[in-house]
Amino acid sequence: MGRAFEYRKASKLKRWGAMSKLFPKLGKVITMAAKEGGMDPDLNPKLRTAILNAKAENMPKDNIDAAIKRAAAKDSADMKEVNFEGKAPHGVLLFIECATDNNTRTVANVKSILNKNSGEMLTNGSLEFMFSRKAIFEFNLKDNMDLEELELELIDAGLEEIEEEEGLVLATADYTAFGTMNEALENLGVVITKATLERIANTPIEITKEDQADVDRILERLEDDEDVQKVYTNLA
Repeated sequence: MGRAFEYRKASKLKRWGAMSKLFPKLGKVITMAAKEGGMDPDLNPKLRTAILNAKAENMPKDNIDAAIKRAAAKDSADMKEVNFEGKAPHGVLLFIECATDNNTRTVANVKSILNKNSGEMLTNGSLEFMFSRKAIFEFNLKDNMDLEELELELIDAGLEEIEEEEGLVLATADYTAFGTMNEALENLGVVITKATLERIANTPIEITKEDQADVDRILERLEDDEDVQKVYTNLA
């Protein structure tokens, strides 16, 4: 299996997978997408993807509908996506994606977590060449689906790699091909179960179990923060 597949499998075990933490984070993404492109998922591909990913995490329909409605509320906060870069102990690099209505608060919180756990903030852009941003599509392999034929059909849409394990297929492309890949899969009748943009380390590193405990501590603190959506590392 390739790096994208292993990365995707590992991401299913994220520490902030508890529903009480995950659903509000997914809700923020849905609200931002609805505000940006409208509340009709049929006319808003970004919202459609956000809903798809929320359903993949078993987010209830009522929660999804509420998140969409918040986009139209007069007192709805103006959410923005912001990213931060940093270092954890033992040479571990961090790319931190956030969604916030108060950038000052989010910067202060992230910086405080890093400083209190032997980490540090880096200037944005420092890790530009350390991670590759990929579009990853997840779907189930149907009985009548030929993976080799599907691969040939998707190459023109930007496909870089396609893998299958126990009926689960991951199709990977550069992040710039997200739209064309999504459209191509839908046109081929593929039912996408999840579609995400991920950051994959170009040069993964390995650390000891003892050092991993220090890194886990800082990751857990970051992922517990309400504004933090995802944290990527350069760990193998």
